[in-house]
Amino acid sequence: METKQIGKPMKRVEDARLTSGQGSFIEDMNPLPHIHHAAILRSPYPHARIKAIRTQVAEEMPGVKGVVTGQDVAACTNPFPVGVTASVHYYSLAVDKVRYVGEPVAVVVAKNRYLAEDALEKIEVEYEPLPAVVEIEQALLPDSPLLHEQVGSNIANHRHFSYGDPDKAFREADVVIKHKFAFPKYSATPVETYGVIASYQSSDDSLTIWSNFHGPFTLQSVMAAALRIDSNRLRILIPKDVGGSYGIKSGVYPYMVLMGVVSKKLGLPVKWIEDRQEHLMASSSGTDRVTWIEAAVKRDGTVTGLRMKMVDSVGAYVRAPEPACLYRTHSNTTGAYRIEHLQMETIAVMTNKSPTGLIRGYGGQQLYFPLERIMQMVATKLGLDPAEVLRKNLLGKEEFPYQTPSGGIYDSGDYKSAFDKLIGMVGYEEFRQRQKEARSKGKLLGIGLACIVEPSGSNMGYITVALTPEERAKSLPKSGCAEGATVSIDPMGGISVRISTAPTGQGHETVAAQIVAEVLGVDPRTVKVIAEMDTLTSPWSVASGSYSSRFAPIGSSAVYQAAGKVREKLLRIAADQLGCSPDQLEMKGGKVALRNDPAKQVSLRRLVGSAHWNPQGLPAGTEPGIHETAFYTIPTALPPDEQDRVNGSAAYGFVADAVVVEVDAATGDVKILNYCTVHDAGVLLNPLIADGQIMGGLAHGLGGALYEELAYDKNGQFLSGSFMDYLCPTATEMPPVTIGHIESPSPLTPLGAKGLGEGNTMSAPVVIANAVADALAEWDVTVDTLPLSPNRVWSWIQQSKQKKEEYA
Repeated sequence: METKQIGKPMKRVEDARLTSGQGSFIEDMNPLPHIHHAAILRSPYPHARIKAIRTQVAEEMPGVKGVVTGQDVAACTNPFPVGVTASVHYYSLAVDKVRYVGEPVAVVVAKNRYLAEDALEKIEVEYEPLPAVVEIEQALLPDSPLLHEQVGSNIANHRHFSYGDPDKAFREADVVIKHKFAFPKYSATPVETYGVIASYQSSDDSLTIWSNFHGPFTLQSVMAAALRIDSNRLRILIPKDVGGSYGIKSGVYPYMVLMGVVSKKLGLPVKWIEDRQEHLMASSSGTDRVTWIEAAVKRDGTVTGLRMKMVDSVGAYVRAPEPACLYRTHSNTTGAYRIEHLQMETIAVMTNKSPTGLIRGYGGQQLYFPLERIMQMVATKLGLDPAEVLRKNLLGKEEFPYQTPSGGIYDSGDYKSAFDKLIGMVGYEEFRQRQKEARSKGKLLGIGLACIVEPSGSNMGYITVALTPEERAKSLPKSGCAEGATVSIDPMGGISVRISTAPTGQGHETVAAQIVAEVLGVDPRTVKVIAEMDTLTSPWSVASGSYSSRFAPIGSSAVYQAAGKVREKLLRIAADQLGCSPDQLEMKGGKVALRNDPAKQVSLRRLVGSAHWNPQGLPAGTEPGIHETAFYTIPTALPPDEQDRVNGSAAYGFVADAVVVEVDAATGDVKILNYCTVHDAGVLLNPLIADGQIMGGLAHGLGGALYEELAYDKNGQFLSGSFMDYLCPTATEMPPVTIGHIESPSPLTPLGAKGLGEGNTMSAPVVIANAVADALAEWDVTVDTLPLSPNRVWSWIQQSKQKKEEYA
């Protein structure tokens, strides 16, 4: 039997049940008898005072068990804790005002969803409409309509940072290039929407919740605090199958609290499944951001300093983990480049839009859109080729580990080799010649380049950069990225692994099986991985969950270490039975044998049997049974220092993208002709799964570049409440893609692995924007907002034509 399993392109073990209809999703679950069903009444107004709610008619309808309103919620819960000092009171139902279209106002519970939906229509809500604030720059104005009067403004968080000597860099610059960029609000639209089942037990004041949440991480404590319940009496269970999340399902936690309140008030187990309109209107999304960026540049294209003002709209409430989107990329703000001087201003504002939260690439796409656009603008301004400018500024292999001005510790990398590989893959020089020929024939071809750093495995301490050093000093320091796993072998030799990473389709079961199989020298198909999460029985910590591409660097490391503990114990038992030392033994093929005398061996099953069936025969000091748990974190995941420097991630990968597009000047349509992407994610644990994650991230990034936007009109009315109005790319929109890899193993993780599931989500919007800008160079069009829909691109071309005619 082949002993090498880590790094093999093994097919996913999860697919057998998923493709045969045997998956177990939240809608499939009926864990209790007599579950009733909930429906939610939502606000049609973006901003209004609630004058009265009349529920009597609805409550008296046949089959209806009760109605819960915001007053009920306010009476038995606390506002959700938030990571900022602004006094924002956020409950799971609107209490005094509604602040966005779709905000929950009341809940009806009935015998089935049909009856509950009918009863919603009988609830009368008296609203007093108020002016709405929608645009980020409007929200910054002191006279804009206030969402939360007690805060005194719409600013939820505001910080300034300075690293190096930015003033000197800009004083000594040959050229200063600056521009304003706008990034849109968009979602991730997983196939499965939110789902919650809640059951309150009055006998011990405990609450059990089943949900397709991808936590628990820090939000378990947020929920417990809101519910006024001891954390060990809030039990959260996550099914082994979750139909996608991409970060969005972290936003289900207010509904978990809401259904807990409903179950407690009505004395019934309650189930709620979100429909697609609810999901688009009121679930969660990435933030829309406006960035003002300035680059200090030398004549040879070297960028020496950056100034950035970044303003995020977090929607109607700043809710955990926001305003973390502003700080997730704090450590890698300078990207893949040797930029020593950095000045930042970060602001989170509240607007009459749905609240934001985690999303694939969290903060990365918002950062790299202005950063990689300004790098191309540097090349244009100086008359240099963009490839030359990028390569000149890229970090060199000899510089690793590299500490960024803001505190990130890039563990390893060979950025220039990856970039050179990309240039060869896309045929960059040949394309430039072909582009000239195409332009002579009236065709608008363009090529875009982008280089990004992909952080993975959040250091929980980065979130506290939202606070000043003085504010941070008042509480316990926050740091680390810990994850736990347990490996067990039962008395008959069956190997099982329990993980707490709450997978949402990434293949964690498969990779965990591969790791344990290699460590213990067995066939991975004999290893059973339990992926269901249970906060009362699973090994987990405040960082546990599925986000930040953390399984490869952190989750897999916990599995590896737990399996290593099992291996060490089995080798001790085998050494005692064979009369040798453990370092003389090797484990493979289900046996442990002397390395220099393979005939002297003992089966793994016999060793396990000894641990379970004959504990008195074990070596002195060896505990019975085979059941080992390990927790893993990295030593560089420290709290922020007094200068606001923080290493926000466990590991940092690298992505270099090149895309070729053709723009139709008559329609504004953008067609992608070729997409090449090169990744350096350290050691690939399973190349097949890695490439699948890359394709998924690219599809999400493609949507943000060309199609997707959660749009509102100037009065705050929601305009994209169905897939007719909110366009997502499908398989037919996916371009030809070529994937390349290089491997720079991380010295910080035991397997050398880094995350890679989010890179193209971050890079695709800007690399496509760069390609479109290159195609439209002769029209003097500045691409500074997304998505690049045909009407937007066409309008830019028409505006350029009009200017040329005016100057002619």
